[in-house]
Amino acid sequence: MALNKKQQKQIEAAKNKIQRLRDLLKAARNQPDDPREIPRLEKEIADLTAEIEKIRNE
Repeated sequence: MALNKKQQKQIEAAKNKIQRLRDLLKAARNQPDDPREIPRLEKEIADLTAEIEKIRNE
């Protein structure tokens, strides 16, 4: 099924957020100041990935 423009923009925004979060996660792993930050970032990435899949399956 083809995505409409709104869905495409939502997916693109989520991908951009995932990329920023991955950069933060990499930095957090290199210098673990807060032990709660790594699982939080991983969860946010997983949530956004699930959101992308949900949009694609609508």
